[in-house]
Amino acid sequence: MNPSIIVVAGATGNLGGRIVKALLARGAVVRALVRRESDPAGVAALKALGVEAIEVEPTSVASVAAACRGADCAVSAVLGLRDVMVDAQKVLLDGAIAAGVPRFIPSDYCLDFTKLRDGENRNLDLHREFQRYLDTRPIAATSILNGAFADMLTGKAPLILFRYHRVLYWENPDQTLDFTTIDDTAAFTAAAALDPTTPRFLKIAGESITARGLAAVMTALSGKEYRLLRAGGLRLLATLIKVGRALMPAPGVVFPPWQGMQYLHNMFGGRAVLAPLDNDRYPDLRWTPVRDVLAARS
Repeated sequence: MNPSIIVVAGATGNLGGRIVKALLARGAVVRALVRRESDPAGVAALKALGVEAIEVEPTSVASVAAACRGADCAVSAVLGLRDVMVDAQKVLLDGAIAAGVPRFIPSDYCLDFTKLRDGENRNLDLHREFQRYLDTRPIAATSILNGAFADMLTGKAPLILFRYHRVLYWENPDQTLDFTTIDDTAAFTAAAALDPTTPRFLKIAGESITARGLAAVMTALSGKEYRLLRAGGLRLLATLIKVGRALMPAPGVVFPPWQGMQYLHNMFGGRAVLAPLDNDRYPDLRWTPVRDVLAARS
C-alpha cells in the first residue's frame, strides 16, 4: 500500500513545521507549499527532512491545484489576518478541490469559535468567516480545536505572574480553561490528516484546568505559595478591550494586546470551553499536562 500524500501550507511556521515532522513520523509523504518569499532557511530545513517543497503563487488556484494533485489531504497551518486566514485559505481550498483532494483541514487550532458571536474576537471572526465558505464547498473538512496553546503559560499568556507568585484571573477562578501544547496539537493533526473518517470538528485539550488549579500546580512546583489575583470582572475586561482597541487599533498586527485580552474574555466567559473531547480518538497519543509545561520552565 502506497503511503498517504499530505499537502501542508504554512510548513515553515512553528505549528506547521511540527505537523510536518509528525506526519513524517507516521510514514506520510509530505509536500510543503511555499511562496517565493518564504524563508530560505526554513525551506532548506524542510528539504533536509525529505519534504518536497513546491513553490506556488498563493493567489492562483491553478498553481495550488498543480501542487496538490494526487494528495490525500491538504492541511493548512497558516497564520495571519483576513488576507491570509480568509483570502489565501480560499485559494488553498479551491486549489485542493480542483486537484481532487478529498479532505481538508483548515488552520483553526483555537477555542471553540462556533459558540461565539461576531465582534467578540477579531481573529476568531475570521475563522467563522472562512468556515461559512468552507461549508459550501464540495470537500470533507475537519477543524481541530485545541483551546489555547499551553506553551504560552510560560510567558506569553498573562496568567501566571512568576515574579510575584500570583495567578491572575477574571471573574471566576473556577472557570475551566482548555490548554494543549503545540507538539500535542501537531501530533493529533497529523493523525487526523491520515484518518479518512474524521468528522467536521475534533476537540482536544491536553488539560482542562482552572486558575485555582494553576495556582496549586505552581505552589507544588516552586515550593512557594502562589495566590489568586482577581483582575476584575468580565464587564471591566470588555471595557478595557474597547479602550485598548480605540487607543491602539493596530489593524495590521495579528496579536495586539487587546486581541490577547479578547481571548482571555472568551476563555473566562466559559462559552468557548471544548466539549466533548476527542482525546481518545488515537490511542497512541499521549497528552502533556500543564504541570509538565510549567516544570520545564523551572
